[in-house]
Amino acid sequence: MAEDQKMIKMIIQRQDEPEAQPYEEEFDIPYRDNMNVISALMEIRRNPVNAKGEETTPVYWDMGCLEEVCGACSMVINGKAMQSCTALIDQLEQPVRLEPMRTFPVTRDLAVDRSQMFDSLKQVKAWVPIDGTYDLGEGQRMPESKRQWAYELSKCMTCGVCLEACPNVNDNSDFIGPAALSQVRLHNSHPTGEYHKAERMEALLDEGGLQNCGNSQNCVQSCPKGIPLTTSIAALNREATVHSFKSFFGSDYHV
Repeated sequence: MAEDQKMIKMIIQRQDEPEAQPYEEEFDIPYRDNMNVISALMEIRRNPVNAKGEETTPVYWDMGCLEEVCGACSMVINGKAMQSCTALIDQLEQPVRLEPMRTFPVTRDLAVDRSQMFDSLKQVKAWVPIDGTYDLGEGQRMPESKRQWAYELSKCMTCGVCLEACPNVNDNSDFIGPAALSQVRLHNSHPTGEYHKAERMEALLDEGGLQNCGNSQNCVQSCPKGIPLTTSIAALNREATVHSFKSFFGSDYHV
C-alpha cells in the first residue's frame, strides 16, 4: 500500500540567514486530502528529509492564525504571492514552488521582515488618536453608507502581498505602497480620525507617496481580501488635489 501513496513534489527556495545566498531544495511529501501548503511544510518539519533522502534542516516560515487573518504566512507560491494557509495543494500545479517575497528582506527561508510596511503606516499616521477623549462621551456615528465601504478597507491584514505585486515597490523607489495609501483613506473617513486628515495628506504628498504610484493595478488583483485598493488610490488623488488647493490659497478656501 505504501507504494501506492500519492506524493507531492515541492521545490523550496531556502536561505540560511539574511546575508546568505539562496538555494533550492526538493522534497517529496505524502499527500493527504484537503492539504494546504502549511500542512505540507509541517510534514517537512516533522520529517526533514529531502527528495534525495538526505537529512536537512526543517524549512522555516512564519504563521499565526492559519485562517487568513494575520497575514504572516505570505509567500510566493508557483510565482504568485499569496497566503500559504489558504493555498490548497489540489489547486496548485506540481511541482509546487515556494519562494519568499523578495520585496521584503528575507530573514530565513520563506520568512521575511515586513517592518517597512509598519513603518509606512507610521509615516502616514494610520491610526485614530483617542488619547484624552475617554471623558468626552460617545464618539460621532459613521453614516451607514460610509461604514460599508470603510469596513472593506479595514480588512487589511498587512500581509504584504500587494507590495510584492506592485512594480513600483522596489529597491530603486521609496514608494510606501498601496496598503498604506488605502489605510489613509480608511482613517480619514473615521469621524474622529478626520481631525488629522490634513497631516495624513501632507504625508502622502511627501517623498514615496501618491506620486510614486504607477497605476499598474497589480495590487487590487492580488489582494487576498479583495480590498478595492485602486478605488482608494483614485479617491486619495482627488483629496490630494483639494488639499493642495487649500494649502495654496489658505484655510479659508473651500472646494
